[in-house]
Amino acid sequence: MRNTLLFLLCSAAMLGGCALAPQVNVAAFDKGDLARPAMQFDADRLESSFADHIYFSKEGASGGRSVGGGGCGCN
Repeated sequence: MRNTLLFLLCSAAMLGGCALAPQVNVAAFDKGDLARPAMQFDADRLESSFADHIYFSKEGASGGRSVGGGGCGCN
């Protein structure tokens, strides 16, 4: 009984610690660095456009990220 209670108490403490998320506050002077084009997921528009072209040519569908549509992939 004592081991079970100890196990449940430790399990509850560990699971309770997982529920806490750190608060991320970005200072005003750091927001300019985060807004730079190099910090975006697709910072190079030409490379992103090329990757999209290859994707829809291989998959036979146009768009896929924000535009719906379909096609044979012959463009």
